[in-house]
Amino acid sequence: MRRDEIVEGDALHPGDPVVIDRYSTAARFNHWMTAASLVLLALSGLALFHPALYFLTGLFGGGSNTRAIHPWIGLFLFLGYMGLFFRFWKVNLWTPTDGTWLKKLHVFLIGHEEDMPEVGRYNFAQKAVFWWMGILIMISIASGLVIWEQYFAAYTTVDQKRWAVLIHSVAAIVMICIVIVHVYGALWARGTMTAMIKGRVTGGWAWRHHRKWLRELAADPKANRGTATPAE
Repeated sequence: MRRDEIVEGDALHPGDPVVIDRYSTAARFNHWMTAASLVLLALSGLALFHPALYFLTGLFGGGSNTRAIHPWIGLFLFLGYMGLFFRFWKVNLWTPTDGTWLKKLHVFLIGHEEDMPEVGRYNFAQKAVFWWMGILIMISIASGLVIWEQYFAAYTTVDQKRWAVLIHSVAAIVMICIVIVHVYGALWARGTMTAMIKGRVTGGWAWRHHRKWLRELAADPKANRGTATPAE
């Protein structure tokens, strides 16, 4: 694939033969492990949240098992997210372009992405999801330890547990909302799910959604831009 072909992008469009590596196998495994933990954590947490949702405990073998398993899934989620954090924190740092992108968010929402500023590997919305999920997971872990009766009952007071339950519940609800928006965004931007499943994107996808990142790949002779074979 010619470097000028990437930079100009005139021949790149969804379905073109150029494919670019975006995520390694390890990164994709890390992502889906974290995603699975989030789903299981949400289901088990909702089952314990309200009597109307208690039927969800059947997925985990009953109420006692759900209560016992839930905090361990939380620790598994924490470890999974830490893996993602150390992989991607640098490319999720704030840049001046993010401020410009945010000011034109209404343009993005009505589908005129071509009028948005060029972004690198992640745009402002993706970075926001990354950092907010990290903050909320830390809050959930901290508050969860306070209400983990099996190991920490002797170290906390009743009032501390009450506050921890409230904080834990609010953090969980906000996380669920963020995940829903994240999944919707991945489905809305055609080709994004393929990137996380197969690890590759077309040149057209990169040119449309992350043009600055594509230019950076073109300028780096060591960058792995995949192969010029038909995308699967």
